[in-house]
Amino acid sequence: MQQMAPLARFLPYQLSIASNAVSGRIAQEYRARWGLSVPEWRVMALLGDFGTITQRDLTRLSLMDKVAVNRACKVLEDRGLVERTPNEQDGRSHLLDLTESGHEMHAQIMPLAREMERRICAGFSDAELDMFRAMLDRLHRQSAIVDADDIVSDNFGIE
Repeated sequence: MQQMAPLARFLPYQLSIASNAVSGRIAQEYRARWGLSVPEWRVMALLGDFGTITQRDLTRLSLMDKVAVNRACKVLEDRGLVERTPNEQDGRSHLLDLTESGHEMHAQIMPLAREMERRICAGFSDAELDMFRAMLDRLHRQSAIVDADDIVSDNFGIE
């Protein structure tokens, strides 16, 4: 019988813990300075990168729960940082974009976020960071294509 590795060596757990630690540390700064939660900042960051998109797109791109995205969009809209306009291509949805105030806040936060990233990653070489990013991209792509049928069937890929 094979002994299972402890949780601390389970890669999904390690990724979650590392992500929460890094995001949480950066989030302390933009929560204290701008009163933004993690989901609110992620919505603003995506709108800053992609421009006008739907809430469905925000959910897909962020991999956040649609309720969390909806709440974040509502708060940002109420604060005048995001505006919602009718989607002429799909009457069932709206388009979201940063307002002028939202763009200004985004422009203030990005340098801080980049500096925090730089400080957190200071112990890694550029080559290590490039490799790490490439590995994370591969892991993300692989997780999207893994066939869950064997897991659902209790076969776990074992023939």
